[in-house]
Amino acid sequence: MIERLFPPGVPSPKNPYSPAVKAGGFIFVSGQIPLDAATGEMSYGDIQHETRVTLTNIQRILEGAGSSLADVVKVNVYLADERDFAQMNEIYIEFFGKDRPARTTIGCKFANPTMKVEIDCIAYSG
Repeated sequence: MIERLFPPGVPSPKNPYSPAVKAGGFIFVSGQIPLDAATGEMSYGDIQHETRVTLTNIQRILEGAGSSLADVVKVNVYLADERDFAQMNEIYIEFFGKDRPARTTIGCKFANPTMKVEIDCIAYSG
């Protein structure tokens, strides 16, 4: 069974995708950006601010799906500037602590040149 999830309290997608999809015991969280859930507007700032907003969105999506960050098995982090890696990592550790999933970090160019980070993940929901 496949379930498309739109948990309350998370940013509404502005494009044609689901924030998350639950399938086969896993939750696939779409790429999240520093979008303020309350206003629906981008919350720009330094890489640490944008990472914190982005991971908070992921955390809310997972909780809305009956899961948590502790259940995340794989993360993809996309950075507009690879030099932001260490500062992004500081916030990433605040969220994941000892529950460190597998991860890939990629430098990329975003369609929105002001944005610094996008993160997606897969969580196990047993």
